[in-house]
Amino acid sequence: MHLDHANIVIADLDNAIGFFTDVLGFTKGPRPAFRVPGAWLYSQGRPLIHLTQATGGLPAAKVSPRIDHIALRVADLDEWRAVLDRLNTHGLDYQVNAPHDGGDFQLWVALAPGVTVEIIATASQADEKTK
Repeated sequence: MHLDHANIVIADLDNAIGFFTDVLGFTKGPRPAFRVPGAWLYSQGRPLIHLTQATGGLPAAKVSPRIDHIALRVADLDEWRAVLDRLNTHGLDYQVNAPHDGGDFQLWVALAPGVTVEIIATASQADEKTK
């Protein structure tokens, strides 16, 4: 398993994009059409930093800048199954989302209030187990 990305919720989206692109050398790249504005910043062809615009109408803790979640990518179907088995063995609640664009399945686990861990598998890895 390896770190796939970090999602940062930020009020000043343009400033954050500038920091990651101008200072750290990331490039802005493709991002799915989510309901909330944001940007995906790439390094070596991978979208490592996901920025999400902080929006109004949410509780104060949800509006302030924060790291929203970390995402870990499994290597293969065996690892995907092992994670699901361990989650079930420990009685942990989780949610599996089908791909937005046919590419990745997402498994979300709330570790604590405001702390989420996302596990990612490509559709071909996860498809068999989630049907």
